[in-house]
Amino acid sequence: MLTFEPRRRIAAVLVSAALGAALLTGCSDDLSCGVDQCTVTIQRETDASVSVLGVEAAFISADDNTVTLSVGGEQVTLTKGQQAVDVAGLQVSLSNVTQSAIQVQVAR
Repeated sequence: MLTFEPRRRIAAVLVSAALGAALLTGCSDDLSCGVDQCTVTIQRETDASVSVLGVEAAFISADDNTVTLSVGGEQVTLTKGQQAVDVAGLQVSLSNVTQSAIQVQVAR
């Protein structure tokens, strides 16, 4: 029984961290978070924004393969398929662009 106790503690810590991250980021249907990574869906409309991993991300503009966001007050342009870009202490990459929304991966 003693060999399983450390695993239970580790599992409890990971679950607590995931729940804490969800609460701190205001996780909603547009934000799916793990311990240190989130998938963010932002609607392509004026002033659309979301708080993720403690940083505010806002939609600025987009075309078929490129999106410009403000992340933590820094403007960044992402291209679909491009490696993650370091911005505001986070790694940010563009997953998908549609006529109505963009999907971005954000990690610490």
